Amino acid sequence: MGRSHFVIFIILLDFLQILDPSFSLPLCTDSRAPFQQKTPQAFCSYNGTSCCNSTDDKQLQTQFNAMNISDPGCASLIKSVICVKCDKFSAELFRTDSVPRQLPILCNSTTSENSNKSSQTKKDFCSNVWTTCQNVSIISSPFAASIKSNSTKLTDLWKSQTDFCNAFGGASGDGSVCFTGEPVTLNTTTPISPPGGLCLEKIGNGSYINMVAHPDGSNRAFFSNQQGKIWLATIPEVDSGELLDVDDSNPFLDLTDEVHFDTELGMMGIAFHPKFSQNGRFFVSFNCDKQAWPGCGGRCSCNSDVDCDPSKLPSDSGSQPCQYQAVIAEFTASGSQPTQGKTASPKEVRRIFTMGLPFTGHHGGQILFGPRDGYLYFMMGDGGGIGDPYNFSQNKKSLLGKILRLDIDSTSSVEEITKLGLWGNYSIPKDNPYTEDKELQPEIWALGMRNPWRCSFDSARPSYFMCADVGQDKFEEVNIISKGGNYGWSEYEGPYLYTPSKSPGANKSMSSINPIFPVMGYNHSDVNKNGGSASITGGYFYRSMTDPCMHGRYLFSDLYAGFMWAGTENPEDSGTFNTSQISFSCAQKSPIDCTFVPGSSAPALGYIFSYGEDNNKDMHVLASSGVYRVVRPSRCKYTCAKENSSAVDDDIPSSPPAASPPSAATMLTCSYSNFVVILMSFMLMLASWF
Repeated sequence: MGRSHFVIFIILLDFLQILDPSFSLPLCTDSRAPFQQKTPQAFCSYNGTSCCNSTDDKQLQTQFNAMNISDPGCASLIKSVICVKCDKFSAELFRTDSVPRQLPILCNSTTSENSNKSSQTKKDFCSNVWTTCQNVSIISSPFAASIKSNSTKLTDLWKSQTDFCNAFGGASGDGSVCFTGEPVTLNTTTPISPPGGLCLEKIGNGSYINMVAHPDGSNRAFFSNQQGKIWLATIPEVDSGELLDVDDSNPFLDLTDEVHFDTELGMMGIAFHPKFSQNGRFFVSFNCDKQAWPGCGGRCSCNSDVDCDPSKLPSDSGSQPCQYQAVIAEFTASGSQPTQGKTASPKEVRRIFTMGLPFTGHHGGQILFGPRDGYLYFMMGDGGGIGDPYNFSQNKKSLLGKILRLDIDSTSSVEEITKLGLWGNYSIPKDNPYTEDKELQPEIWALGMRNPWRCSFDSARPSYFMCADVGQDKFEEVNIISKGGNYGWSEYEGPYLYTPSKSPGANKSMSSINPIFPVMGYNHSDVNKNGGSASITGGYFYRSMTDPCMHGRYLFSDLYAGFMWAGTENPEDSGTFNTSQISFSCAQKSPIDCTFVPGSSAPALGYIFSYGEDNNKDMHVLASSGVYRVVRPSRCKYTCAKENSSAVDDDIPSSPPAASPPSAATMLTCSYSNFVVILMSFMLMLASWF
């Protein structure tokens, strides 16, 4: 297969992945994660991990008793159908092409040989329901209710088994599961060998903390640094030997006058509206100093609503409580054609969000648009201090230590902003968890975070919302984020109980929370035998086929760049991962020569600040020493049996095309930037110890 055909194949593969409607992973019909039962259910036999609590179980029993089904065989089948809402995979059983259903998909075929999900005995459950129940009277039948009928018999509404199973049946396939009358289980798979290693080529010298693929689907991407600049760059073709094309002297947006830059402060996130190509709207998350900039000002996150008195907070590095603010602001690309725009006006279109920070650390700051819902997700840390001393993370009235979900396409009235206590110019999605948990602030999507550092939605399965969370003393973690999920901090650090040395704020008892534990992570002792320095950097599911042996694995690393891991889900779509540490090397004929760790063949990346994914699904490492891209494993002499054998290194130019020498001003700027990066990286290392 020629290279052009191979590229077309990969594009088609990515397109097919986008069409996959699978929700995957254990998830309930209300988009929440299933939870561990504290007491066995009396009616529905879904004990252990379930989507039902004791109240739900009683309601289902009441519903079933009211049906007054006289036939025992039919009663048993109908009970299993209504109890399936408790199944930990119920979200998938009740949806087809992302459309909710009132009843689960009933298996009506034995042609499920290609299913990679269900390991259950193949049975025609839909036919069994029809044969057993067709002439049985069922008061308030769930089947009749689904079409708004009061009929009690199936034969009153459907003429035949075929008609009935066309309405309620379905086969288990690669993208879905169907209900067989028993709890869903997944195929077990043989152990998967870890990849041989990750091969990187260096394509740029700049140091960035954010990369976002251009929404127009081209080979361009936006890169931003912590100091407050965004650049629009062109990404070279894989194996071309060319460099990242970015003009350092001509940023897309420059907010350095507004952004306050320090160890954990600066421009923290950028996100482009799903319709950016039409409307040119994009959003920036940054920190500002209200003492230095009149445009910086907002309410303090330490206030009476969360039982916090800012006058009693200690000074942090010489700053006053809430001197620094977390801001989300809207901007727009210049010109009438947003996709052609190469700059943006630094004038804010709208201030979306402003909140004063109690301390200078642990405030995350990343922003992402949900690929399915179009809402803006904002990752916020616990505000700083050892052990979340004021218990912000578990306080449902505080936005600290949370993942927020905002509707930025509509705004609330002044009355609604006051009533709900909103922090800016946005509205609340109608399905945010506060509608079910009245204690929650309406912006909150998930809670119990310490300092979420780099989250991503899987481009193939958007229900996989992965978030890395930086630990305190012992454990660095990766979580699958779900609606209303509580990820434990500061009652837990990863899977371990955590007891803070001091806690002026009133901690809740552990019995009052139902924590969701991490799916991946590592102990501090894994990367530093003496304890201490460790700080996770979250990544992506690798969806390119450039390295086919890495495809489908979740990649993440430690900030200090000596360690990377690949998480492999096993069984597939289970939410259960096997994690293996992987080696990484610099590719032969890298466009920019790598430097190496003294006495080692490993490239000296410096600090891994973030990862990025381009429109070809190729993955990039954003490090203090530059931009690296994952390339074919054979370029580092790693073995991968799946690699395209026609690709040869002789096709790669030995050096990038000649370029004009940099000006003295550019060299001075680069030298200063590198000095700042090294200095700030050192300060960041010190800050992580506290």
